[in-house]
Amino acid sequence: MADPTTTITTTTAAVADTPTGPKTMDAGKWANKRVYHRLVIYTAGIHVFAGFIILLFELGSRNK
Repeated sequence: MADPTTTITTTTAAVADTPTGPKTMDAGKWANKRVYHRLVIYTAGIHVFAGFIILLFELGSRNK
């Protein structure tokens, strides 16, 4: 998919995509780094949240 801010005519349709893939605003290494950082942050956050839920169940089971 080409950049939505540009209009593509029939003469430039073949130039819209590069051999490595479609042109985007974030194409390149920096976009991949941002995705990996976000993945690490979300994974850590989900594990912290799951640990908190497990802690609540443990504390609740001791209260009988």
